[in-house]
Amino acid sequence: MITFDWKGVLPAVTTKFTDNDELDFEAFDINLNAQLEAGVDGFILGGSLGEASVLSDDEKFALLAHTVEFVKGTVPVILNIAEQTTKAAVAYAQKAFDKGADGLMLLPPMRYNSEARETVAYLTTIAKSTQLPIMIYNNPVDYKIEVTLDMFEELAAYDNIQAVKESTRDVSNVTRMINRFGDRYKIFTGVDPLAMESLVMGADGWVAGLVDAFPKETVAIYRLVKAKRYDEALAIYRWFLPVLELDIHPKLVQYIKLAEVATGIGTENVRAPRLPLIGAEREKVQKIINDALAARPELPVGSWGKLTEVAL
Repeated sequence: MITFDWKGVLPAVTTKFTDNDELDFEAFDINLNAQLEAGVDGFILGGSLGEASVLSDDEKFALLAHTVEFVKGTVPVILNIAEQTTKAAVAYAQKAFDKGADGLMLLPPMRYNSEARETVAYLTTIAKSTQLPIMIYNNPVDYKIEVTLDMFEELAAYDNIQAVKESTRDVSNVTRMINRFGDRYKIFTGVDPLAMESLVMGADGWVAGLVDAFPKETVAIYRLVKAKRYDEALAIYRWFLPVLELDIHPKLVQYIKLAEVATGIGTENVRAPRLPLIGAEREKVQKIINDALAARPELPVGSWGKLTEVAL
């Protein structure tokens, strides 16, 4: 089984498109490089922020192969699985391994509100089919299926189910998981405007969205919290919160891509049926981003950067 440390900041990267609606690897590389320079700890491809629902399988695996080649083993590359059938998910997991993925992020079945027994069967069937380590994405707010503590008890029998992206929006769930399972599962906060609260409560990492536009600030908050430099982390977090709240809107893709443009590491192109922002909505989001840029804080020395170059 492939192994790596489930910790740190894992960007849920956006997918870049050209004006002709093709994958834009040049723009994608600019963003990946900015993330690596900031000191992120891995990448998650093909999530909801990555517009997975409108990507073909060929495009998803092209992104995977490209990213694996780009990082050259320096950080893990994790591919999201969000399939409608168990059979398709198993095939997807096997191909992900063949294409060089280091791990998987796994959602419950899509488009079917499965009961607990069905959800566990789906997740465990995939786990048994692959040697890749797995993060369970627990997001009942957006995907209507909750992976409960009792379900995690059953999943604990599978060694490669190792982490959870905690997106229930109940910060107390971090403590519930730790109380029930100790360090059996690595816990990642998956909701940007609850990130610092979750990290303080013991989350091991942050699957982040606005990191795609503000990588250094995101990494700084994580590292400062882990160094127990809470006041410094909180100052950045309070500045960041209005922008982080863009992560919990149905148009988070458009909002975050607009922020990427503002910081010079992305493009605004989205794939239909999504459309670029217009009118009052665009002005409102742009003002949030501009206000943040106008007051962008100076980050503490050593709070971001490649781990080989910094020390807190």
